[in-house]
Amino acid sequence: MPRTAIIIGGGPAGLTAAHELLTRTDVRPIILEADDILGGISRTVSHNGNRIDIGGHRFFSKSDRVMNWWLDVLPMERSTDASLAYQGQRRTLAGSDGPTPDETDAVMLVRSRKSRIYYGGTFFDYPLSLSPQTLANLGIRRSLRIGASYSRASLRPLPEENSLEDFLINRFGRELYRTFFKDYTEKVWGVPCHEISAEWGAQRIKGLSLRKALAHFLTNVIPSPRDDIAQKDVETSLIEQFLYPKLGPGQLWEVVGERIKAAGGTIHMRHRVVGLERDADRITAVIAQDESGETHRFSGDVVFSTMPVRALCSALSPAPPPAVAEVAAGLLYRDFITVGLLVDRLKLGAIDDNWIYIQEPGVQVGRMQVFNNWSPWMVADPSKTWIGLEYFCYDTDPLWKMSDEDLIALGIEESERIGILDKSAVQDGVAIRMPRTYPAYFGTYDRFDEIRGFLDGIENLYPIGRNGMHRYNNQDHSMLTAMMAVDGIVRGVRDMDALWNVNTESEYHEEK
Repeated sequence: MPRTAIIIGGGPAGLTAAHELLTRTDVRPIILEADDILGGISRTVSHNGNRIDIGGHRFFSKSDRVMNWWLDVLPMERSTDASLAYQGQRRTLAGSDGPTPDETDAVMLVRSRKSRIYYGGTFFDYPLSLSPQTLANLGIRRSLRIGASYSRASLRPLPEENSLEDFLINRFGRELYRTFFKDYTEKVWGVPCHEISAEWGAQRIKGLSLRKALAHFLTNVIPSPRDDIAQKDVETSLIEQFLYPKLGPGQLWEVVGERIKAAGGTIHMRHRVVGLERDADRITAVIAQDESGETHRFSGDVVFSTMPVRALCSALSPAPPPAVAEVAAGLLYRDFITVGLLVDRLKLGAIDDNWIYIQEPGVQVGRMQVFNNWSPWMVADPSKTWIGLEYFCYDTDPLWKMSDEDLIALGIEESERIGILDKSAVQDGVAIRMPRTYPAYFGTYDRFDEIRGFLDGIENLYPIGRNGMHRYNNQDHSMLTAMMAVDGIVRGVRDMDALWNVNTESEYHEEK
């Protein structure tokens, strides 16, 4: 009799697990997705014909397995030297030519990466390049202070990195940390940097330092397009090109969803998991509630969970040991709001940034995306500019509870105040809330090993993905956890260390 896998969540990790099971095993997946859109935070949201990418998703990974997986779903457009070079590399890696791109919308574009910091009404490269323009913007005095501070940090690093603040000071110096890292990071997380675990830096920017940023700048004094999109020799935060689905990230996951259903998998939308029954060290059933409030019981041989760890532990019956339940209840998450604005023009002029980090004091907006620059097909009218203003908060904050109209008004007012646009140029707006977007590295996180020890002891449970593992993973990391879980099922070995070790090596990281 075929085995069944219950997969909680239809984001990158859950969909990857289902796809891998269908192509490599006899296990039949059943996906329970609480929302009405697949892709998790890697979804594409459409508003009046304009598409929004929640948080921005560069399709780039140091894992050839993930890169090839993406390109098997959406072939690369045949329009750039870089695409042809990578297709050639895929022949070496995969032993075949792979799928042939066509002229439809179901393709990956090769896009140029550009991010900058907006501070004091001036643009600075991100990551900082210490180019002549950067030094000119900083001024001689501040540049000298930054240089002296970095020298002190290099010669006398802090002996222990007990917090994110220590981590950043050791790599950039105290002056640069205060100028470009401290305020923005605290805006994102809502707590001081000295209260955030250094593990956040170890996962997100582990390989980057001022020295590497400077070395990268010096090797690119004369800019030229790369012909190798794999960019194996480049720190991920310094990559120059990436893949991107023509119609936004959700396009890829919608195609994956269709493949899963065509291959015999089942996807239940608007099914929110409210309970997990367990008998000692096994999950025996998953209870989900549909949009009408009716409950459904699903039995399976294995369970993949991408739901937040806090919610998973509270849904278990019988409940976890009191100490584990206490740690789980203390896990924290930052929530995310995107305010999309369609404007005739920006006061900044024509810009080619994917996103801009807003470091201006006195405003709550943290980052701005320019969706036109991710893909021209993200905006219905190419004569307009379609931007996304990003806000970070808790779901208990007044910001989260504001009406959509007030959020749009706030985005317009703050953007006008710091010189990004004129209110009169705004043609349309929308507000989108995404709860539990960022698992936090404070609260009870320092005791997370107690939760892991308990969950690892449930022999048919695989926590995967960002929220499923309370790890600040990108979608490629989330996919790799799903792939490795299925690897274990294929081999008949449940290797949880392999899953938890994803995104602990220096080649796996990103800056967002």
